[in-house]
Amino acid sequence: MLFNQKHKGFTLIELLIVIAIIGILAAIAMPMYKTHTIKARLTEVTNAMRDVAAAVNSYRQESENTGSWPDCPSITEIHDSLGVALAAVTRVGTMSVTQATGVITATIANIDTRVDNSTLVLSPSLGSDGSIRWAWDASGTVLPSYIPAR
Repeated sequence: MLFNQKHKGFTLIELLIVIAIIGILAAIAMPMYKTHTIKARLTEVTNAMRDVAAAVNSYRQESENTGSWPDCPSITEIHDSLGVALAAVTRVGTMSVTQATGVITATIANIDTRVDNSTLVLSPSLGSDGSIRWAWDASGTVLPSYIPAR
């Protein structure tokens, strides 16, 4: 009677194969999760930079006779000149707008050691009709994989 019973359960080799598959999936998923977490946290920085870009657009259009860019070498000047409050944005260490070119540069902070103290650059280009098109510039020090697509 004991010999006619079917064994129920998994063999040791089957369990080891399942554990190996789970280990491989975890080895692939963890770095991808980390990258997506960093990109999600960078959204706070990119949104702040886009707010500043919109304020720079307004500043430039209001000063259409001179067509100048604002002189904002720090977050305080960005607030005073453009009216964009960045004090609550904890992931931006510093931010500036270069008067000669209108380039917005931000230093990243409090995200991850891979990107902390890196710079992200947003550069304007003027259209023939006076419009401004903003593009993420590769001249910053942040890794290219973390630069926003648009």
